[in-house]
Amino acid sequence: MTVEISTPLGKIDVSEEVIARIAGGAAMEVFGLVGMASRKALKDGIAEMLGRDNLSKGVVVHNVNGEVSLDMHIIVSYGTKISEVAGNVQRRVRYTLDQMVGTDVTAINIFVQGVRTDRET
Repeated sequence: MTVEISTPLGKIDVSEEVIARIAGGAAMEVFGLVGMASRKALKDGIAEMLGRDNLSKGVVVHNVNGEVSLDMHIIVSYGTKISEVAGNVQRRVRYTLDQMVGTDVTAINIFVQGVRTDRET
């Protein structure tokens, strides 16, 4: 499925995968975010962290009647304020999608799947 954007010059269709990849990349720029989490169910209470190549896998794009909303599954760094990290992710993703795609996102829902105590593991 695609997100349709109408301009004076014509119509632009942007795939949901592209929007998810842009959102995942923008989120990774936020301080305190360690990575994106898999949308799969937690295995034994442990969230599976995704690599740089799979950032879009932690993002679900909903396109209903031309309104775009996102569900983002993230893992935050220990010692950071979770509400601040989540708010910064929402602002960063909204701004980046507006600048790159030109679409207004109605909602960005953040699901914190875990807290990472170190970056080495």
